[in-house]
Amino acid sequence: MNRKLLIPLLLALASAGSASAAQTAALLDTVIAGDHRADATRTRDVHRHPKDTLLFFGLEPDMAVVEIWPSTGWYTEVLAPVLRDSGTLYAARFPVSWDKAPDYAKRQDQALQAKMAARPDVYGKVIPTEILAPDFVNAAPKGSADMVLTFRNVHNWAKAGKADAMFATFFDLLKPGGILGVEEHRAKPGTAFEDQVKSGYMTEQYVIETARKAGFRFVARSDVNANPMDTKDYPDGVWTLPPTLRLGDKDRDRYLAIGESDRMTLKFVKP
Repeated sequence: MNRKLLIPLLLALASAGSASAAQTAALLDTVIAGDHRADATRTRDVHRHPKDTLLFFGLEPDMAVVEIWPSTGWYTEVLAPVLRDSGTLYAARFPVSWDKAPDYAKRQDQALQAKMAARPDVYGKVIPTEILAPDFVNAAPKGSADMVLTFRNVHNWAKAGKADAMFATFFDLLKPGGILGVEEHRAKPGTAFEDQVKSGYMTEQYVIETARKAGFRFVARSDVNANPMDTKDYPDGVWTLPPTLRLGDKDRDRYLAIGESDRMTLKFVKP
């Protein structure tokens, strides 16, 4: 979609205020086809199902949404234009201002900032913030968000011992009735915690229990991001699979054929 056509279409689709599911679906189709998305980004759509995932979570274009740890902005490419005219998007990045921030996080953030700077017509209204509870918690004004979204991050917080603090912060950011959407690599039921954090695959039980401890009510699960070909028993855990392909050329075709990881997609609400 040419950039000259993108914004007028978004305005037309979002101008009526609160959109119906059909209007939001049409808006997502327009955004996902937008010329601001690189070919390398689009190749992930078949594995990540952005339209169906965001519709399952209940995204609407007039919402205030906090995207947790957007990395280089794969989902930001979809969320920013959807929310640009009627809603608000907070890009709650890893705190690169922290003196202990690793170099990879700084590189990812630099890539995100460059992406947003290159297309102000798409990203000009995104609000960059930082989050890493319990020290960095001001990702958005407390009690202001309609939705908090996190994609493939829970294993990082679990490994660092910060999952409880992060979920508690999500709860504080949301309005009553606000939605928490979680996508995460899915371990086999009963997997030991040590094996979860080592492999990057977390059990649904762990995620649901962590959210409930923070005060959330579990609403629903979707298999939109399920992958039954993922056997979850690889030498370097989930990072063996694409897009990371940590083993390089070793068994590369095999892992490409499997595709990205089997993922849980869970929806919670703040009572």
